[in-house]
Amino acid sequence: MTYRPSLRTRRMAISTAVVLALSGANGPWVYRFSSERYHEYKINKPDYKAANGHWDFLDIPSGYRINTIHAALLHTGKVLLVAGSGNNRKNFDAKSFRSVLWDPKTDGFKNIPTPKDMFCSGHTQLPDGKLLIAGGTRRYEKLKGDVTKAGGLMIVHNEDPDKPITLPAGTRFTGSANGRTFVSKDPVLVERATKVFDRGTGAFLRNDAGLGRIYVEARKSGEEYRTGTEDNYRIAGLTGSDARNVYGIAQKLALDKKDFQGIREAFEFDPVAEKYITVDPMNEARWYPTLTTLRDGRVLALSGLDEIGQIVPGKDEIYDPKTRKWQYTGIVRRFPTYPAVFLLNDGKLFYSGSNAGYGPADVGREPGIWDLTTNSFSKIPGLSDADEMETSATVRLPPAQDEKFIVIGGGGVGESDRSSAKSRLVDLKDPSPRFRDGASLEEGTRYPSASLLPDDSLLVTGGSDDYRGRGGSNVLQARLYDPRTDTYKRVADPAVGRNYHSGSVLLPDGRVMVFGSDSLYADRANTRPGVFEQRIEIYTPPYMYRGSRPELTAGPKIIRRGGTGRFTTAHGAPITSAKLMRPSAVTHVTDTDQRSVALGLKRTAGGITVTVPGNRALVPSGWYMLFVTDDRGTPSDGTWVDVP
Repeated sequence: MTYRPSLRTRRMAISTAVVLALSGANGPWVYRFSSERYHEYKINKPDYKAANGHWDFLDIPSGYRINTIHAALLHTGKVLLVAGSGNNRKNFDAKSFRSVLWDPKTDGFKNIPTPKDMFCSGHTQLPDGKLLIAGGTRRYEKLKGDVTKAGGLMIVHNEDPDKPITLPAGTRFTGSANGRTFVSKDPVLVERATKVFDRGTGAFLRNDAGLGRIYVEARKSGEEYRTGTEDNYRIAGLTGSDARNVYGIAQKLALDKKDFQGIREAFEFDPVAEKYITVDPMNEARWYPTLTTLRDGRVLALSGLDEIGQIVPGKDEIYDPKTRKWQYTGIVRRFPTYPAVFLLNDGKLFYSGSNAGYGPADVGREPGIWDLTTNSFSKIPGLSDADEMETSATVRLPPAQDEKFIVIGGGGVGESDRSSAKSRLVDLKDPSPRFRDGASLEEGTRYPSASLLPDDSLLVTGGSDDYRGRGGSNVLQARLYDPRTDTYKRVADPAVGRNYHSGSVLLPDGRVMVFGSDSLYADRANTRPGVFEQRIEIYTPPYMYRGSRPELTAGPKIIRRGGTGRFTTAHGAPITSAKLMRPSAVTHVTDTDQRSVALGLKRTAGGITVTVPGNRALVPSGWYMLFVTDDRGTPSDGTWVDVP
């Protein structure tokens, strides 16, 4: 007899088949949903937070979302976010330049009128608590296919020793051999020639021509107007001796890619008035410069692309906050753009080799100690992956007294796909300093963000293992580096990938703000253009989940170098250390302000007394956050202290 299943059995079989079919079709979704729910549950467990910290998104109202390129913590506790045009040519053409002020205490935001395009400027903290911002964008780059008029650099020579000459914008230069005419885009001042005499006899030898540099462009579009070799150029409108003494020389003037051009303008941002103040412009236009505070509170400006898109040829200059004016140093030393140059305890400068962006692969990239008074430069050997230092991060490890530095990650010059996982360490107190390899990252990392924390650890987060995150190469990891043991510990992962135009800033409450990211592409196949990451994440470190934290309840707002300050505290556990941490001013993986200075500490009844070191190169004048830590290594909130 043939078996015939009952109606109930048939219904159950059909239901089972449907469930199995749906499970097969939706299994991956169900798995992902379950995994995400479990991950969300896991990372929010108290014990996980206490071990790994936690990430949250900052809730930014739509009217305050910008392409944050630069960020600086101000002594008011607020953070200045600067986009300028935000690497957006439409904003640049519309002269839409943006800055936003964020208050971490209230989560309030304020739009700040921004007078110039500060995109890719340099900045540093000043002794009075203002922020100096210098340079920015005069013209966006033009890629080779977009360039329609031949152009390039014209060197104008003036052989007249008696007078300088100014050539206005629109001056025409005609080649002696090629016969082609080019027009200047801006005015140029050409200094008079220098008379050279024999040192022994005093006899006149020659005139060394004064030089001016100007960008010129063909009057008409087309390849027939380009040149291929060097030529001398006659200058229209000059007569008499000027026509004989003043002339131009240019190499090839072509339809090649034209790089960004910089501006001379400089500003101070006043944290109290919450506005930009125009100061004396720099002598050189700079795009991608580094600003480094010197021992006396003046500021050194280095490198950058000038007003014709060329690397500034070593014409370093210094800003005096008292006069608000710039002066050349008289020293010529070339660096690639955004060089990582730090002030040392003896007033000399340390260049780690880290940089970002532009410059020949064989010029100015070796690390060393630079004596600005004599222009002597002592190279430091031992650097591993020395040809992969572009987009690496350099941090002065705590305490700053020890003069130990770490250089993290990096990549090949330009748009290279090479990246380094190395961490390199150097002790500059060693009589013969030499780099050595430290703990490695899990993978090659360009653009790592690195912020010192008040418990003496270092948060290293983000980056990508290819140029600007190509191929979906963002590194979605965060690590805490312990300088005492030279080890990395993987902690909670961020939700957002960060690469080019990203950075991180330590906040006064001990959290870290992480911003930016400017991916070249939006997909792994590199087919869709990237979109600038406007979301900001806040990392809360593990020490903020331990329960009670030390608290300073009262104390002085001003402590002089070599002086002491008494602070009261209500904390039960003993306070074991104190430090001053200089607020960050970070861009393009470069933050030369960041440092943590150990203080002398004495416990008193109901409080502590701290002593600030007397060395002004170790403790440059300005505002600092005073943090104390207890015997568990748990830090307090930062208390603002002015070192005048």
